[in-house]
Amino acid sequence: MFSTMEETAGGFLSLFNVEFSRTSVTLTLLLVFLCLFYWYSVYPFSVLSRHGIKHPKPVPFFGNIFMFREGFFKPLTDIINTHGRVCGYYLGRRPVVVIADPDMLRQVMVKDFSNFTNRIKFHFATKPTTDSLHMLRNEQWKRVRRILTPSFSAAKMKEMAPLINTAADALMNNLNVHAESGEAFDIHRCFGCFTMDVIASVAFGTQVDSQNNPDDPFVRHAQQFFSFSFFRPLMLFLIAFPAIFSPLARFLPNKRRDQMNGFFINIIQRIIKQREEQPPHQRRRDFLQLMLDARTGQDIASLEHFNTEKQTDENDHRSQQTQPSASELENSHPHPEESPVKRPQKKMITEEEIVGQAFVFLLAGYETSSNTLAFTCYLLALHPECQRKVQEEVDEFFTRHASLFCLNLIFLCSFVSICWFKGDIT
Repeated sequence: MFSTMEETAGGFLSLFNVEFSRTSVTLTLLLVFLCLFYWYSVYPFSVLSRHGIKHPKPVPFFGNIFMFREGFFKPLTDIINTHGRVCGYYLGRRPVVVIADPDMLRQVMVKDFSNFTNRIKFHFATKPTTDSLHMLRNEQWKRVRRILTPSFSAAKMKEMAPLINTAADALMNNLNVHAESGEAFDIHRCFGCFTMDVIASVAFGTQVDSQNNPDDPFVRHAQQFFSFSFFRPLMLFLIAFPAIFSPLARFLPNKRRDQMNGFFINIIQRIIKQREEQPPHQRRRDFLQLMLDARTGQDIASLEHFNTEKQTDENDHRSQQTQPSASELENSHPHPEESPVKRPQKKMITEEEIVGQAFVFLLAGYETSSNTLAFTCYLLALHPECQRKVQEEVDEFFTRHASLFCLNLIFLCSFVSICWFKGDIT
């Protein structure tokens, strides 16, 4: 192959009557290769600098990934403290912008939300994660998001409150046991188990007690899901040379991954089949059922100028007025006088996409929720005066409301916001 390249280069040069030797062609090709190799290894790491975003110095091919060998939280905090509240780093060759400014976060996540729909693209990802909102892009993302948005309205969330309360009761029982023992314990583990129980119940329609049964098959497979590491040799090659290794990685056999995916897919498919055989009033009101209901396409939110603060409540108000029952949907038929042009067929969510959204709960809900709960408790322990205010607010709430479902614990919400965004408590 290399000799062919030499002959081609020699033929090209002979057109211009340029004399050459085999050695000079070899050196020329080697020089071109080294220049391209240097460009490949250096040029991508100038993106952030060209846009005026400060960042730690990257390592060729790998960027700043080795900073995260011991975890992401502390290195990210160090980057923010060193380079400011809007900074960046390189995950392999990919530039990543870090935003720690509350106002800019609000602009990205709320005001200009429609401009930031696509997330980071993992070329080596496989189904069912590729069908999740984290992986879908552009029109596919818009379609699935429009269908799912009504499921997150206040009224729909309230339907799932009993499922969350069941897991919360188990958590409180375990915390009482630890409190009565008087011994130190890992509260982060307790919150992790609680979050796992909620996700299993709400997203997968499965009752799990990971707090008392850590060897449950669901728990074991979920732990495999979170055992992913960037620092395996194959992953490092994927990060350094994505164009070469990403297509290969997708087709390499991975028995552990296939078993894990198969376990969760089988759970959801089995429950979907059970739900379809049940009458509507007997179906469990969880997120999985809300997604199954969404296949009818009755509640679909508009993403034109989408506002995350208002959309779910507005759609909930509309659905309370117009949404028919499941039996009405089954018996409904379009009027013959209505033209197909006036009633276009809507694209509904598929079963594969339903499985993918359940994986979103594992991917996005487990560590974020358990870490928030644990960190909030840690800060409340450091600030007993704030702890007393929270306790008073909770006690006052229960003197006025019998329901366990609440949205407006003002001081507690303010406390969490201050802790996370300001890093200071007054």
